[in-house]
Amino acid sequence: MAERNTYDALALLSGGLDSILATRTIMDQGLTVLGLHFVTPFFGKPHLIPFWRDHYGIEAVEVDIRQAYVDMILDGPSQGFGKWLNPCIDCKIIMLEHAHGLMETYGAKFLISGEVIGQRPMSQREDALNLITKRAEVRDVLLRPLCAKNLPPTPMEESGLVDREKLHDWYGRGRKPQYALAEHYGFTEIPTPAGGCCLTEAQGAARFVELLSHRDRPTPNDFTLARTGRQVWAGAHWLAFGRTSEDNDALTACAEEGDYVFKLADFPGPLAVGRPLSGDWEPDVIRDAAALISSYSGKARKQFEADAEPIRVTVRRKGLTETVAVVPARETALGWAEPKPEIVREWKKAE
Repeated sequence: MAERNTYDALALLSGGLDSILATRTIMDQGLTVLGLHFVTPFFGKPHLIPFWRDHYGIEAVEVDIRQAYVDMILDGPSQGFGKWLNPCIDCKIIMLEHAHGLMETYGAKFLISGEVIGQRPMSQREDALNLITKRAEVRDVLLRPLCAKNLPPTPMEESGLVDREKLHDWYGRGRKPQYALAEHYGFTEIPTPAGGCCLTEAQGAARFVELLSHRDRPTPNDFTLARTGRQVWAGAHWLAFGRTSEDNDALTACAEEGDYVFKLADFPGPLAVGRPLSGDWEPDVIRDAAALISSYSGKARKQFEADAEPIRVTVRRKGLTETVAVVPARETALGWAEPKPEIVREWKKAE
């Protein structure tokens, strides 16, 4: 086995502008930094790791915390949820805990995070930053380069390992200092400030709460499926289908042996995955789902209108494939519907 490289520091690298600038600020002092890109069912873009290396000069590795993160959500985050289903404080705690555990692996002396005091109302208040540091047990090894001059000196600064004068004193929600530093580095592509967590979004949260309402302990793959494509429910019957070819590929990757996988036999159209949560689907449920799915193929609908012949849809499950003939219908007997954001507030009150 090849010997693993060692680094002076490990950085929490979401791929947002702040995490990139925090990392480059420390690299400017001649220190080596490895970015840790955490991946969960709710955020993570590991396919961009080569891009970050080529465009921003930052080496990074993927860190999979899917199961640990889902367990935290299901068990209830210690600091609660934000406006929607975002456990922002516990999110940062769990990432710092994992990063701390990787320090010995990479020979790292300290950790880097891209927070700015006052930038985010839940997780970047000064008291929240202190709580995160304490709960993750990283007080002596965590450096926040973008707002370091507004915080007490860390051991890394006091020892001379890091020059405090070359760190920043940013504060609040303004973005001018970030954009100025990005221009200084010559970045031609400026990433968005956030890491793209769908738990902070109304529609994303609604999808997950619908799942939580029908399954006691969803798996990471359940949450990944709930994030993919178009989501509709009919009671406890759950159906996800693609809006693009990329969605279709992602759904194929999510599909499990016990899922119903729908595909139009004779026309282009969405691939769909029906995941049974409490036993097999009855034949009328399968046909109802197939009718809905076929209605999202323009060619299939036009063909039916032309000759009134039902559309064929293949249904694969547990290695077996059957074909059902259905009339495309956007309004079906089961009344499939997308989750509504209102259910998030109702679920949080009940919890």
